[in-house]
Amino acid sequence: MLMMNAPRDGKISLLDSIDSPEDLRKLDLDGLEQLAQEVREKIISTVSETGGHLAPCLGVVELTLALHYVFKTPEDKLVWDVGHQCYTHKLITGRREKFHTLRQYNGISGFPKRSESEYDVVETGHSSTSISYSLGLATAKELKKDDGKVIAIIGDGSMTAGLAFEGLNHAGDMDKDLIVILNDNEMSISPNVGAMSSFLSRKLTSKSMRRLKNHVEERLKSLSSVGENILTVLRKSEESLKGFFTPGMLFEALKFEYIGPIPGHELEDLIETLKNVRDNSHGPVLIHVITTKGKGYEPAETNPGDYHGVGPFEIATGKPRPSSGPVSYTSVFGKTICTIAEADKRVTAITAAMPAGTGLTEFSKKFPDRFFDVGIAEQHAVTFAAGLAMEGMRPVVTVYSTFMQRALDQVIHDVCLPDLPVTFALDRGGVVGDDGPTHHGVFDLSFLRFIPNLTVMAPKDENELRHMLYTSITGDGPCAVRYPRGSGEDVILDENFIALPMGRGEVLREGKDVLLLPVGNRVYPALEAAEGLAKLGIDAAVINPRFIKPLDNELIGTWAQACGRVVTVEDNVKKGGFGSAVQQMLHELHLVLPVRTLGYGNKFIDQAPQKLLWKDAGIDAAGIIKGALEVMKQ
Repeated sequence: MLMMNAPRDGKISLLDSIDSPEDLRKLDLDGLEQLAQEVREKIISTVSETGGHLAPCLGVVELTLALHYVFKTPEDKLVWDVGHQCYTHKLITGRREKFHTLRQYNGISGFPKRSESEYDVVETGHSSTSISYSLGLATAKELKKDDGKVIAIIGDGSMTAGLAFEGLNHAGDMDKDLIVILNDNEMSISPNVGAMSSFLSRKLTSKSMRRLKNHVEERLKSLSSVGENILTVLRKSEESLKGFFTPGMLFEALKFEYIGPIPGHELEDLIETLKNVRDNSHGPVLIHVITTKGKGYEPAETNPGDYHGVGPFEIATGKPRPSSGPVSYTSVFGKTICTIAEADKRVTAITAAMPAGTGLTEFSKKFPDRFFDVGIAEQHAVTFAAGLAMEGMRPVVTVYSTFMQRALDQVIHDVCLPDLPVTFALDRGGVVGDDGPTHHGVFDLSFLRFIPNLTVMAPKDENELRHMLYTSITGDGPCAVRYPRGSGEDVILDENFIALPMGRGEVLREGKDVLLLPVGNRVYPALEAAEGLAKLGIDAAVINPRFIKPLDNELIGTWAQACGRVVTVEDNVKKGGFGSAVQQMLHELHLVLPVRTLGYGNKFIDQAPQKLLWKDAGIDAAGIIKGALEVMKQ
């Protein structure tokens, strides 16, 4: 790998001279191609140190350069769907000098962030929002008599979500001046699934298909005026050659002008196409661009799913840097659901385009008939699970906490109202670290605890996670099991599963001065805090509630009254969360006691290592000791 500041084959680094897209537009085609190579090297070298989204970013280097080259950004608006492919965009929009801080504490975000740059139009981290955002922007520009362009860049994986089609449908109906770039690489995070993905398959845009299309056109042209007339009719027909040989038929049915597919790594073709659209098209246009995820880095090209989001790695081999630590909660979940499914043929697993990230890879191989990847469609995943449950199956919907926000109505209306036995396995509950505010799962305890019929659990360690999954899957109603990102506590796993008593907590430490009520991954820090308080002469009791809903009123109420003071601790926002539930419970029991609630305030939380975020929020051992000392003064 070449050093970025060194001459390359006698050429001085161009990237070091690019401070804005204005500098980019001064380059000729050769310069742009050199810059594309330098950008790739910069992304690879940086992500190898910081971790991040590698394959998506390598796949859109030329596309990003072409967009900024042709359009007058930031007056023209680029709206990146999901946003995890924005590293090239950041490098050429004034953040090159800070790029080494990517996803680091107080560094630049791995996603678009409006506070970072005027070139970041929307702050996004979830998929399929770009077309709706862009249609709103384009409509506002028209109302203001602003002739600037709006361009949405969306991957074919994001097209599996209903929101994308809602935006396309409305945009076609409104006939606004909107450009949609469909970045087609056959991948979202894992290989795409579903009819839409098949329709956009590269089989339709392979060299053989393009040769066949060109051959038919040339043959008809050779038939003098008769052939030309046939070709003209075919081109004007709804079943035109373009519609027959490409996915254009679908988008033209939605009243978009369809252009493509075009090669996504040929700068000359990209620039020419974008200029033609910029200067000659009016109304909604969709440009279909074929790219290769991981382009330019062989390990990522060969296994793009493994390099979607990566930790630090060795560039020469592509292998992750050695790390030690206990097995992750995700891994324990994956093995546990396989074990339960072996004994119970009713168990099915559902994921929304995240089989590897949620630990379901092994399940998908062992039980292919009971594994369902629905694409980026969390709402459908939940209602699909409800249908399975109605017929006696025991579906487990496995999703990151932050993405479950998208399916809240389906959880309420389609699962909990009919009281169906669906298990929600919520991975990445609590702060997740470097992915930042769009991915922190700090709202789930608040938006789940108000739903009737739903049981909500949070394990203190990976062994308890196994028992909670078993309890949920073998129970009679809807349950959510919420567990954190990262390593477990390295505890011994019980050989047999235990069905936990519903709504019952456990006393882990007796005491008389203050009751510590930590939930989930805050239990062990609370036990550590209790030891620290003992050294200060304060005798703290510790209860692991296990259940956020229903609470163990009898156990918690008895110990709260005995100790006289309570500290609740959660890896969640305080508003409407676990601490709020405890205070409400105490009020209903007519217990008037000093209560200190520890968690996150009413704000979005920036990126940082989990341990630092826990410390800043005062929910690590030191923070719990501080909270206990404060409540002791009341």
